[in-house]
Amino acid sequence: MESPARRPRLAVIVANGITGDSRVQKTAVAAARDGWDVTLIGRSDNKRVQRSKMGPIEVIRVPVGVDYLREVNTRKARPLRAAATQFNLQDQAALNRYTAAYKAWVRQKSAETAYAGTPRRASIKAALRARRSVHRLRVKAFKWEQRRKSKDPAPVGDWRRDWPQVVDLDLAFGPVIEEVEPDVIHANDVTMIATAALSAARLRARGRTCVWLYDAHEYIKGVEWPNARQASALPAVEAEFIGRADAVVTVSPQMAELLKNDHKLTKSPLVVGNSPVREVIGGGRSTSSVRKACGLGPETPLMVYAGWIGPERGVDAVIDGMPDLPGFHLALVHGRMTPLLEQLFARAEALGVRDRVHLVPYVPQHEVADYLSSADLGLTPFRRVPNCEVSLPTKVSEYLQAGLPLVTSDVKVIKAYVEERGLGEVWTWDDPKTFATAAARAMERRAELAEAITEEVRSDLSWETQSAKLLKLYRELSKKTPPGPRPELSWTVQETPDAVRTVEITDGDGQPTWKKLGETRVRLGLGPANYAGQGAAYAQAITRVNPDVSVEVVMNKQPESFDYPADVYVDATALGELPVQFQQVERIVGRYTHLLVDAFMPVFGNLNGSSIAGDLDALKQARIKVALLAHGSEIRHPGNHMARHPFSLFHDAPKGIAKKLQAKAERNKRIATEAGLPLYVTTPDLLEDLPTAKWAPLVVDVLAWATDRPVMERERPLVLHAPSKRWTKGTDRIIPVMTELHDQGLIEFRLAEGIPWAEMRELVQSCDLVLDQFTTGSYGTFAVEAMAAGKPVVAYISDGVKAATDGALPIVSATPDTLGEVVKALVDDREGTARIGRESAAFARMYHDGTWTVQVLSDFLK
Repeated sequence: MESPARRPRLAVIVANGITGDSRVQKTAVAAARDGWDVTLIGRSDNKRVQRSKMGPIEVIRVPVGVDYLREVNTRKARPLRAAATQFNLQDQAALNRYTAAYKAWVRQKSAETAYAGTPRRASIKAALRARRSVHRLRVKAFKWEQRRKSKDPAPVGDWRRDWPQVVDLDLAFGPVIEEVEPDVIHANDVTMIATAALSAARLRARGRTCVWLYDAHEYIKGVEWPNARQASALPAVEAEFIGRADAVVTVSPQMAELLKNDHKLTKSPLVVGNSPVREVIGGGRSTSSVRKACGLGPETPLMVYAGWIGPERGVDAVIDGMPDLPGFHLALVHGRMTPLLEQLFARAEALGVRDRVHLVPYVPQHEVADYLSSADLGLTPFRRVPNCEVSLPTKVSEYLQAGLPLVTSDVKVIKAYVEERGLGEVWTWDDPKTFATAAARAMERRAELAEAITEEVRSDLSWETQSAKLLKLYRELSKKTPPGPRPELSWTVQETPDAVRTVEITDGDGQPTWKKLGETRVRLGLGPANYAGQGAAYAQAITRVNPDVSVEVVMNKQPESFDYPADVYVDATALGELPVQFQQVERIVGRYTHLLVDAFMPVFGNLNGSSIAGDLDALKQARIKVALLAHGSEIRHPGNHMARHPFSLFHDAPKGIAKKLQAKAERNKRIATEAGLPLYVTTPDLLEDLPTAKWAPLVVDVLAWATDRPVMERERPLVLHAPSKRWTKGTDRIIPVMTELHDQGLIEFRLAEGIPWAEMRELVQSCDLVLDQFTTGSYGTFAVEAMAAGKPVVAYISDGVKAATDGALPIVSATPDTLGEVVKALVDDREGTARIGRESAAFARMYHDGTWTVQVLSDFLK
């Protein structure tokens, strides 16, 4: 049964690759900020599913096949003549196969003539001549029939046959949408309308409540489609499904009126203009500008056209008008070179203005207005075709938010908007001379026109204002209200690889368990090992004691490791991938002031090698203060440890492990020595390996582990041992001893392996005695948690560790050889053992509630 507090789910679907589609991206971010659980689904650029994240937004790009398209092409009706002239030759590929078979047969038969007798040779030659004639005839007939075929066959009237690509999109997107089980599907553009309708219906048939809306970005009947079949099919798709939508959204009042009238809708579509996010404009986030990209100084008149360049966009008229605008430059903001752009540049070359026309790159959608603001004038030179006549395009909002007066052709909606508000100059769309006159006049009046771009204009043309209508519609349609908004989600959130997962860690009351990275004097990064959740525990303690520090905890997660609390999880198997590495650089540089690196792991993935050493120069250049934190095996020297401890874990390590760990420990000690950075260790035994380090004790939530359950009152005390890896704890050495005591009825022995971290607390709180490790001479997180729960702990403790705690450590020391006698003595002296439990709880509060640790770290955090 679903939790009533579950965030309602929204699937935003679009048939393109998402990147560069600002409306779709801003829709997803607006909904996520409002509290929706958002999945953004687009088209993959290869044959694999591509997954990534935009903050909490799941981004899925699905590969789209052409199987249905091929099936339709295969079964298209063929005239009787073609059946006779081209039987079994459906296309050029079939002809190629037929020709290859013919050539193979010829080579084989002609070779046989060398060995055949005279009658047989004559027979073979006759067969070769006959077969050659048939082959030539078939090839000639095929080519004749192909020439008779229409290059743009007439539509048959069934959109599934005229434009089967829509069905292929549904076959790819549908299963992904239905797996998400959204409460609302937001279908962008006509190519997604069938998929949304079918997926919503299928989910409803399964008992899931699902509503959907159609967002018409274009006036489909007014688009000049490349061929007759597409021009017939896409309006037919829209006509078939638009009436089934729970709501229709579009980009202008004029389009809303046309859609209502064309499809006899009972309710006028909601108008949501595609405008920039006002909040992020002018914040100094963008360091690039369109003028800088052109290499121009501030005195040069600069016009800009931003966005897709197609025949209907009229940029050719701008080029033709440039000779009459001496000194004016034109920036075309476009993602890549296209055949049409090549033609435009060739035209500019012929007119002698090529040196004044610049192709400049796209920037992220939230940077567009700032990027454009260095220009002087914004251009909308659209031709007067139906689709361009009925909407106020995104670029108009972007230009005005950038403070640019407009020079626009006389397309209906834009002309009326500009003239009514005095925002620019208008010219006749098919007359380049009038364009040049309008641009020159706008440049002369630039200051006057810029003043007309008022606060009211900018506010109305902001995504904050426009998207509010959309968010209200989601709630009305679904009858669902998100449990709480997420205003901390930035409008400028960047897409990151799926290997990097950002989560919200909160306590039982829904509050963050530590102060998240923000506007504080110290912005501390902590990770990326987070062994036993110590990064998270340090974060809680530090931010509890020091209000000037905010923290981001990062964990490189192996598939088999537990999800200890963290802000960011990075797939440890993907650290060699360049996108993951760059994402780590972007996340750290410019955001952190301090970085506490644990386990000597690199923080930029494997960009600079497999240890922190390779990243230190970059961190220094970024003016990030760095300290190193060691946990255990990454610095514990196996050779020295075995020499000091007869029951060392390295005696039992799997083959090759000790040698590997020794090389790592020696490397890390060199790094620690050469780096000259502050050094800390979480357990006191590691001071033998890093004598210049300071002991920053392990931190646990002492209050959370505390319990008033009595110990040693059972007839058979419950003894718990919970190894993460047997050889590191000496488990196989102690099991025979504990099994014997269990079989004698003296104790009840519980071996807990593979238990999730979240379930371990109940096991510890319910037992009487905890056995930790018998191989290292120290104590770890599990022992501290047991002490915090008031449980007597038995482990092997070295003299050095006892000295580091001034003899206050209440852990009962034993070796595998003495364990049996030690446990018997504890069972015999139940009152004394219970007292050890109370002393253990007091010790945990003294050393391990985080206060001591924060004091040790205070010099580093200054």
